[in-house]
Amino acid sequence: MESRCENCIVRKFNALRAMNKEELKRVSDSKVSKTIKKGEAIFEEGEKLDGVYCVRAGISKLSKLSANGKDQIVKLASKGEVIGQRSVVAEESVNLSAVAVSDMEVCFIPKEGIVNTLHTNPNFTLEVLRHMAHDLKEADDVIVNMSQKTVKQRIGEAFLYLKNNFGEDEEGFLKLTLSREDISNVVGTATESCIRIISEFKKKGFIKVSGKKIGILEQKALQNLVDGF
Repeated sequence: MESRCENCIVRKFNALRAMNKEELKRVSDSKVSKTIKKGEAIFEEGEKLDGVYCVRAGISKLSKLSANGKDQIVKLASKGEVIGQRSVVAEESVNLSAVAVSDMEVCFIPKEGIVNTLHTNPNFTLEVLRHMAHDLKEADDVIVNMSQKTVKQRIGEAFLYLKNNFGEDEEGFLKLTLSREDISNVVGTATESCIRIISEFKKKGFIKVSGKKIGILEQKALQNLVDGF
């Protein structure tokens, strides 16, 4: 019963909360639950999606391949988020790839259930528009950060984002462990530069490092760096 959309708390975080019971029942009858292992792709850039994916657990990186063959991570999608909806609504091939950065549980919802409800439920349509507008705002922020902030500021901001959004473990390390390559792809720099700056942050006492794991020691100092003080 917990896997039914009507009873799932995850939908409270996305546009599905605007569906009525009958609409949720139809979606639940048609959806398919999937387990995605860390490193596996949910979908690839250029695919034509037949539905959307609702994240029940785990985290996915949404990225775009640049002309020089380097990934630019645009967003990290976590529990409660629906991915692929822009492509389905616009009836276009998806312009990003989605790859699991941790083991995931997702529900695939066929596009008919989404599109039909968009035509009949204005509250649901408004919720979808709000979420897409929020994604556009986040994309705008990424563009501004790339053009106005230094690489050091962007890496510091990435660490603060990971702490504020995904938390820390019992030892004070960031719960979400990204590879150095992924961190460099988030901030738009070379992996070598990312490694060098992480080493510099460690020497200054801003962070602690254990293998791939990173923990923030001086949050205020890191925030001052990000703010340009």
